[in-house]
Amino acid sequence: MGTYFAKARRGKIRWRILDAEGWVLGRLAAQAAHVLTGKTSPDYTPHEDHRDGVIVINAEKIRLTGKKLDDKVYRHFTGYPGGLKEIVARQYLATKPDRLVRDAIRGMLPKTRLGDRLACRLKVYAGPHHPHHAQNPEPLSLHR
Repeated sequence: MGTYFAKARRGKIRWRILDAEGWVLGRLAAQAAHVLTGKTSPDYTPHEDHRDGVIVINAEKIRLTGKKLDDKVYRHFTGYPGGLKEIVARQYLATKPDRLVRDAIRGMLPKTRLGDRLACRLKVYAGPHHPHHAQNPEPLSLHR
């Protein structure tokens, strides 16, 4: 007897809204990646796209534990000689909190074409307002 794989869901994307206020960054990222990959659905199949989207609001109110605000360094390379840019988590959170949360969640998704497709369904906003009211997002209640 072979292994059963559920058929892929087709149709509309089911959007979920997640309020990041008071969450620790890593825990929020793990929960959001869990939903994006479809592991919360009963017909989970690792190689299928489960058509779930996540909208994260209040990214500016995220927490980092310990000394990570001062010790954690984010680096990127511009492509030019001497173009290694470094920014501390405290400054990153103050200037671009949505990018901080997006990078954390993106790092927990698969590093394949499927992960790229899932990352397109992740929307992160610094404040409490978002422009996706027409998609009727369901509130996502997760355990902390």
